[in-house]
Amino acid sequence: MHPIAKTARIAGAVYLSTLPLAIYFWSYLPGKLIARGNATASAENILAHETLFRFSILGDLFTHVILLCLAFLLYRLLFDVNRTWAFVMVGFVLVSTAVGFLNALNSLAAVILFRGADFLVVIDKPQREAMAMLLIRLHGQGFLINEVFSGLWLFPLGLLVFRSGFLPQFLGLWLIIAGFAWLVISVIALVFPVYYDTAFGFAQPVVLGEMVFALWLLIRGPNMQAPGPAERCI
Repeated sequence: MHPIAKTARIAGAVYLSTLPLAIYFWSYLPGKLIARGNATASAENILAHETLFRFSILGDLFTHVILLCLAFLLYRLLFDVNRTWAFVMVGFVLVSTAVGFLNALNSLAAVILFRGADFLVVIDKPQREAMAMLLIRLHGQGFLINEVFSGLWLFPLGLLVFRSGFLPQFLGLWLIIAGFAWLVISVIALVFPVYYDTAFGFAQPVVLGEMVFALWLLIRGPNMQAPGPAERCI
């Protein structure tokens, strides 16, 4: 197998793995343990399943690491197309990873407040629970901020795919449109939060372009007979 085809298929498999990881660690587990708007119930759930909650934090970090590995695989696949765009793509993912790791501190701090360490005896339990819920809310807002980078990194990726010559141009355009959709969703989440769920639902067909791209890499792979960008310009 050609090295580029092998890299593409590995990248496709890694890309596809991020979907179940993100759903499980970023949505399913927190939804099971956190009672929205109820600090006392959330405290009881998290303390009763503290190991599971900490596992969700670890899974959160692991998912960001997988995304970073994906960025480097795609860099290796596409850097000959345009190294500047490839560097920018990896740069956005690096920033997203840093934001994700820092955001995990909010969840860890919430656990400390729920448990009530010795140095927190000066704070009443209802106050601690309220502060912990604030940190959990901030963690959720951190995800919304990170959606900005979920959109930004797709712009250079889409341009690289479009110009590659060995991947379909429609996939590159779809990725660029998906990047724009993520940016719109993040702006709505931060400025008009009541419309976030509606906007996210409308954007699903667009952002699913990432999964189509991943499936293409894994199943079809690159067309090694197609001319590269330099050859097409001659």
